[in-house]
Amino acid sequence: MSNIIEISDFQAPELDVYARLSEGQLLNRHEPGKGMFIAESPRVIERALDAGCVPVSCLVERKHIEGEAREIIQRCGNIPVYTAEFEVLTQLTGFKLTRGMLCAMHRPPLPDVREICRAAKRIAILENVVNPTNVGAIFRSAAALGMDAVLLTLESSNPLYRRAIRVSMGTVFQIPWTFFKKNTWPEEGIRLLKELGFRTAALALREDSIGIDDQKLCSEEKLAVILGTEGDGLASSTIADCDYTVRIPMSHGVDSLNVAAASAVAFWELGRRISG
Repeated sequence: MSNIIEISDFQAPELDVYARLSEGQLLNRHEPGKGMFIAESPRVIERALDAGCVPVSCLVERKHIEGEAREIIQRCGNIPVYTAEFEVLTQLTGFKLTRGMLCAMHRPPLPDVREICRAAKRIAILENVVNPTNVGAIFRSAAALGMDAVLLTLESSNPLYRRAIRVSMGTVFQIPWTFFKKNTWPEEGIRLLKELGFRTAALALREDSIGIDDQKLCSEEKLAVILGTEGDGLASSTIADCDYTVRIPMSHGVDSLNVAAASAVAFWELGRRISG
């Protein structure tokens, strides 16, 4: 049974999660068990529910309650569903709602790296990728182009930031992911990957790099593709510890691609030719 609540007070504390809390406050690093995230649009919310995420409340444009949001609201049980007309919600949140619906959800506990890698053959590793738009785009490419999981360093943007979720189209709920523990990357992290049977490929602009289509890469049974931060790329120590240094051939004087675009090329080339 839905609990539909008409918004009458913009300052109601129940609406803080949508209107006033920062991403850092939602993350709640001091008490991770109380952390939340915001999913936008019925499609993305549906993917989060399918992944087992637990809803706290919804914010829905009134016309969508019996429209696109109806089935999602029914799946969410008796949580508060705050509603108003489009103009009111835009004034409250400061932006147009994507497909007329937001949902606040509890952050699920993250698995450890070993669990993520256990059944994987192709994984992507993000080293200090700080832009949530890039993180979201990389997740969408990873899910679509043959990656089995994503691992991130702690300095990377959180995949459950609102913009990352939106750009990923909810694929952050479909592909397994987790963070490396503090001070374990790159030395311990790469050592663990090798222990788990992975060869490591650093995507970097080096003279001694091999091409992304090199047969040695394609023949690897288990491969971790490592992508670096925007601008500076991968740390030299990371590259030195990897089995391969890989580059994407460029033309017309272009020296490199944005990390999200580079990830799509790499995932397509390496994910489609997995050894038997």
